[in-house]
Amino acid sequence: MGSVLQLLSVAAIAVVELWAAVPAGIAMGLPAPLVWAATICGALVSIGVIVFAGDRLRTWLIARFGHGGARPGGRLRRLWDRYGVIGWGLLAPLLLGAPLAAAIGVALGAARGRLVLWLGAGVVVWTTVLTVAAVLGEEALLRVF
Repeated sequence: MGSVLQLLSVAAIAVVELWAAVPAGIAMGLPAPLVWAATICGALVSIGVIVFAGDRLRTWLIARFGHGGARPGGRLRRLWDRYGVIGWGLLAPLLLGAPLAAAIGVALGAARGRLVLWLGAGVVVWTTVLTVAAVLGEEALLRVF
């Protein structure tokens, strides 16, 4: 029962921040494949909730900021125009975290299906990188101490 609660904790952390979930799961002593799966599930839940609540979110962002979160000539808009949904989906989970990346993608008017697909791909890629790095780092520390 304890490991189920630990896995749920990892998934809950991943809902908020991908970077924190993997080290937390490894520190709890969970097997790396389970940490990987729980982290991906948690991040995908946050992406799904935000993307499918997207119409209200987009309306609120435009009302609040007047430009959907990206100024017409700003850096974010230039990045979006240059790399599109694919680049955004692969990079933003690493740079901003999955929930914020989904919110900004929705605000910029991305198609829901494409946004979920590419953010999901980005989450899988970066969770894999983080999990491998955490496991290798743990093994290196155990050899030293």
